Amino acid sequence: MVNNLELIKEKLLNRKQELEEAMSLLYKEKVSDDQVQDTGDQALSSALEEIKISLHNNELDEYQMIAKALEMIDTGMYGMCMECGNPISEKRLLSFPNATRCLSCQEALEEGRS
Repeated sequence: MVNNLELIKEKLLNRKQELEEAMSLLYKEKVSDDQVQDTGDQALSSALEEIKISLHNNELDEYQMIAKALEMIDTGMYGMCMECGNPISEKRLLSFPNATRCLSCQEALEEGRS
């Protein structure tokens, strides 16, 4: 049982709102104006568009993780490791509220990627 569940939920909701605002601004932001551009400007616009897409994808991934964490809170399953089923430490959840794995399982996953 997580003692600081309300604090964690508040953190998740605040971050969710921040991401919604950031994604909205990013979506509305135009990378280039519609003027004729030389090759250098076109390359720069293309690179900036790729960065914008990457940022949006990262924010969307985090947003989905937060939504899943909030769902887990509502169903009473929050704070359980999706790999081993053991509780995730409260210290980890306070630092990383959308964590889905305990530290041991997360480290094992990251070592497997190396």
